[in-house]
Amino acid sequence: MPRDLSQTAPQSAAREPVVRESVAPEKAPPSTSRRRIAFRKRRLRVEDVNVVDRSMLHRAIGGTIVGNTMEWYDVGVFGYLITAMGPVFLPEADASVQTLFLLGTFAATFVARPAGGVFFGWLGDKIGRQRVLAATLIMMAASTFALGLLPGYNLIGVWAAALLVLVKLVQGFSTGGEYAGATTFVSEYAADRRRGFFASFLDMGSYLGFAAGAALVSVLQMTLGSAAMGEYGWRIPFLAAGPLGAIAIYFRLRIEESPTFQAALEAQERAPHELAADDEGAAKGPLHIVRSYWRPILVAMVVVAAANTVGYALTSYMPTYLTESKGYDELHGTLLTIPVLVVMSLCIPLTGRLSDRIGRRPVLWIGAVSTIVLAIPAFLLIGVGSVAATLAGLALVAFPVTFYVANLASALPAQFPTASRYGAMGIAYNFAVAIFGGTTPFIVDALIQATGNDMMPAYYLMATSLVGAVAVLFLQESARRPLPGSMPSVESAAEAHDVVEHQDEDPLIDLAHMPLPEVPVALAADGEAVQLPLDHPAAVAAAEQEGIDLEATALEAKATGEEPVASSTSA
Repeated sequence: MPRDLSQTAPQSAAREPVVRESVAPEKAPPSTSRRRIAFRKRRLRVEDVNVVDRSMLHRAIGGTIVGNTMEWYDVGVFGYLITAMGPVFLPEADASVQTLFLLGTFAATFVARPAGGVFFGWLGDKIGRQRVLAATLIMMAASTFALGLLPGYNLIGVWAAALLVLVKLVQGFSTGGEYAGATTFVSEYAADRRRGFFASFLDMGSYLGFAAGAALVSVLQMTLGSAAMGEYGWRIPFLAAGPLGAIAIYFRLRIEESPTFQAALEAQERAPHELAADDEGAAKGPLHIVRSYWRPILVAMVVVAAANTVGYALTSYMPTYLTESKGYDELHGTLLTIPVLVVMSLCIPLTGRLSDRIGRRPVLWIGAVSTIVLAIPAFLLIGVGSVAATLAGLALVAFPVTFYVANLASALPAQFPTASRYGAMGIAYNFAVAIFGGTTPFIVDALIQATGNDMMPAYYLMATSLVGAVAVLFLQESARRPLPGSMPSVESAAEAHDVVEHQDEDPLIDLAHMPLPEVPVALAADGEAVQLPLDHPAAVAAAEQEGIDLEATALEAKATGEEPVASSTSA
């Protein structure tokens, strides 16, 4: 099992200039009177490289997809039942007030998400990803099922609306840990060169779950009619979450802890003093995470905001927009979006694979620029009124979503080191979704009602994507690279040998960001480097001064029976 102490953050600076020549151990201790003592990471070995177990990877992907599918199934059901549920909870209010209340309730779910993201993110970095993801799925499925059991206004009055908000808050709290944990989990399981492809299946599952919820609502609307839907039919999709949730929980419990996180735990048990020397290897609290990684957190939040504004406009708001602003009945408002969502979902792995080839940032830029270019034509086409024009307009909205969401699951976790990855993701993703994503239907509907302009959704999407395109400039490219604080992850033993053989010239291998032991070297004025014995007096003195734990390097050498060799490409 490769060691992963997460002892290096993406922002860590090199101590010394890169030395290009190989550094060989010195038989006799060299004179250090005119040499400067520096420290190099030891060279990468074959046993350091994680070779992915394909069966475990497939099980991990399946076990995480079911949770994302479950989450978005509820989002789809709730969004498509807004017009049917309004009279159940606020029968005496106008239709516009009912819609705003339920859209506000939908937004309240996202108000609770940051709290859940902070709590479950911290817990996932402390006790493991798998157990936390099992807990979030159980809470999520139970709260969705509870929605179908809620009494209406005719039984308990205004308390019905209060209970609805309460259950959605509980649901939001649990989902706060779901996406951040799932993306962290799959990213840590996947091989570096195919991380974009495998991680994109999470969002494919999300949108297929949304489409499944919408399809179920459509079938009920066609078979039961609007009167029966308002009386009891709206409960059926939520109650169906019970057995669906039980199946999802079964698959979730069968997955094993990510090898990257498990390696970190094992390293802590073997050498806890290493963490005392550098606390990057230990789980941190939310405040420490924000202080340490506020820049990548801020960048991630802006990118998430841009992507989810378009995503939630397509999924959660579009049925309401088609019904209230474009004159479609509830059934057609639902049916028109389903084929677009299905086709878009099936294309998501293709854009995930594309990001593995050309990079995360170029694909995210395609999503941002296409939103800016296509938003106005999309809503103009929807305004034409024909079914064909509406489908074309929806397809134009879906196009940038495909490029946006396929990359979030692989690009964002790679901005943070292993020990803080779940926590940082929980903060960045959920605060952004709470402020921008979940509130998009409410904000856009309020803008239309305030201005009377049906094109306000297009302008809003363009504005958020313009800011998102700028933020991508500051996003660290992570395609085909090891995760920060992690050893390389490959698909075969042959690839592992190739990585080790070409570690000096491979620009994608940065040993400075890997949890490798430090090795002392003496640098001459001309740049010549000579490796020092671990017990050399000058090396020991320099290590104490810089806080380098040479004892950890010595312990590893004793355990493996192999003397460390200083790298020529890490400082």
